[in-house]
Formats: sequence, C-alpha cells, structure tokens
Amino acid sequence: MYKYIISLFLFFVFVSGFAQETEPLQTDLEKDSITYKTAYGLRLGLDISKPIKSAVDGFYNSGLEFVGDYRISKRFYIAAELGYEDETNQEDYSNSRAKGSYMRLGFNYNAYENWLDMNNEIFVGFRYGFSLFEQTLNSYTPNISNEYFPANTFTPNTTADLNAHWSEFMVGAKVETFNNLFVGFSLSYKIMISVKEQEGFKTLYAPGFNRIFDSGTGFGFNYTISYLIPFSKK
Repeated sequence: MYKYIISLFLFFVFVSGFAQETEPLQTDLEKDSITYKTAYGLRLGLDISKPIKSAVDGFYNSGLEFVGDYRISKRFYIAAELGYEDETNQEDYSNSRAKGSYMRLGFNYNAYENWLDMNNEIFVGFRYGFSLFEQTLNSYTPNISNEYFPANTFTPNTTADLNAHWSEFMVGAKVETFNNLFVGFSLSYKIMISVKEQEGFKTLYAPGFNRIFDSGTGFGFNYTISYLIPFSKK
C-alpha cells in the first residue's frame, strides 16, 4: 500500500515539474505567433512637383494635382488623380497654349513585401485618363511667306470643348516617413486613345497627358506627399 502511495506521489511531482518546464516554451511560442496588422483607409495628398515646375519653367504657367488611393486588399489599391494644368508650347513655327482639367482613375499593385508593421510600397499601376481643355493658337508662321500667306497677318484664336482619352502604365514607390505620412514618386508611360483637335492645328499638349509625341505617346512624373486616414487594421 505504501509503495502504491509513494509511486503515485512521485508521478504527480514528475507531471508538475514537466508542466512547469514546458510553460515558458508555450509562452515563447505565443509571443512568436503575434501578427502585425497594417492600416486600411483613404490616403490623400498633393503632387508638389507641379508648383516647382511652374516656378522654374517659363512655359509651364500653372499646375495643381490632388492624389488619392484606397486600400482594398493586402496588395491592391484603387487610385485616382485629379488636377489642372496650363502650359504654353513654343515650336519652330508656332506658339500655342493649352489649359484645362483632367482625371486619372485606376489601381496600384504593391510588389513590396513589408517587414513586421511597415507600410511601404513599390508598385506597378494602370490608369485611364480623361481631359477637358481649351487650346489657343497664339502665333503661326508659314514655312513659305508670300502675298497670299503673309506671316504677320495671323490672328490668335481659341477653341474650347477639346478632350483627350488615354491609358497609362505606372511604376513608383511610397515610403511612410512618419506615422501615416507618406512621400512617393511615380513614372508613367502614356498611350493616347483619342483626342479632339483644334481645326487646322494639331494638339501638342493635353493637361494630364503632357506633351503628345508624333507616335501618340507621352511620359509623366509626379512627386507626392500624402496622409493616410486609417479606417481599420487588418
């Protein structure tokens, strides 16, 4: 009987000691399994490259662009840009000015794998762009000047209700410098879909698209500062 009691007592001592030894391991496992959540919400900002360009480029009269995106999953963001531009184009035989508003709407895909609770991006994106603008042909000098086409008789004329449609592919990055405050930049390659032109004169510049090359393509750049309004964390 005594042997049975002693054996039972030793058994409980062994089980208790084993439980105490494994408890720290379980605690460590729980600590290691902590998941870090990132913020989901609306991010709004401004392209600061346009005010800088208007200050240093005499042909870029003014420009303002608001940027925004909304995170819908771990890697995908709905994104949009809304702005206004006014630029003068000086060519060999002409001087023209285009001004108006534009909108670009599409998405970004974040290809960067963040560490822990970081919220940075290296993204690729796509946009559909639409612009409403007017163009003024300020001066035009024919290649050949004669009595029928004298170079000094041109009168400036303006055509309103012009429009342009295009698609663009983007690459860029956004870095969270302070809590919910981001600095970013992007480069874009644009392909013109259609453009309504001034009668008798080719559209050289469309707000939001920039310079239109003979191939119907163009390029863009922006440098942004934006702030995230977090709605939830996942």
